[in-house]
Amino acid sequence: MAVTDAESGGPEDLEQATAVFTGVRPRLFGIAYRMLGSAAEAEDLVQDVWLRWQAYDRATVDSPAAFLATTTTRLAINAAQSARVRRETYLGPWLPEPVDTGADPYLGAERGEALEFAVLLLLERLSPTERAAYVLREAFDYPYRQIADIVQLNEAAVRQAVSRARRRVLVERRTPVTGAEQRRLLTAFVTAARSGDLTALEELFAADVTSYSDGGGAVRASRFPVAGASRVAKYVKAFAGHFWSGVDVGWASTNGQTSALLSRDGQAFAVLTVNASEQGIDQVLWMMNPAKLTAVSISPDAPRPAQGS
Repeated sequence: MAVTDAESGGPEDLEQATAVFTGVRPRLFGIAYRMLGSAAEAEDLVQDVWLRWQAYDRATVDSPAAFLATTTTRLAINAAQSARVRRETYLGPWLPEPVDTGADPYLGAERGEALEFAVLLLLERLSPTERAAYVLREAFDYPYRQIADIVQLNEAAVRQAVSRARRRVLVERRTPVTGAEQRRLLTAFVTAARSGDLTALEELFAADVTSYSDGGGAVRASRFPVAGASRVAKYVKAFAGHFWSGVDVGWASTNGQTSALLSRDGQAFAVLTVNASEQGIDQVLWMMNPAKLTAVSISPDAPRPAQGS
């Protein structure tokens, strides 16, 4: 979409507009991704914001960064409402799309909140407006008054929304282990899963562990979560023989935590990670929908698990 000289003041103004947008783009993507749980949808939304910024009468904007964050958030609220409807008919469990945080650990945020898979899954239960308020406050430290302007609520309502979201995360999510311990548990899980070692698997799990497989109907995957240490261990053991045949395991940094990138014949087909607490592994996440694997790459610096038979 082109901008006329009358609207923009000419090429120099457009060049400045591009520089402003480029400077805040990581934050805009960070907001959109945390709202939608999809890198592809977040990229599309940020592109829409850019087109609107090009066409807008920018001379009327006092704070470009605030204007762009507001536009992004409001579009993301609308998109999240539509996404919620679509996910009601999603085939099998829906999991967030992994994003590579090796190069940009916080996706433009000052802090990493609302980025880990466990938190994103909990935020799916909030209304889009509540989610927006939580993301802006917890991940980007926006003042409550500014959040109120962005989401079009009064400040008291915003404080209440953020407080409710915080309580949900604190109550429904156990205290996570350190990054080093999460990597250790993931490595141990991969080793036990490859060998089908039932006892080793059960020892890694919390009693109420749940396994989620997201194939999106595009690949073969369990369409129902599997819960309970014994059941999940038996489930993993049952497909060990054929699932791991010819599989190479690499490591990736996704959403601020370590994941195993599974490939066969040089083609990645799954991102596998675990969320864990002092009780052990709470969640096993198998992200296998091919459309969700494009934004992840193997990290050369990550530890490599022992390869089983």
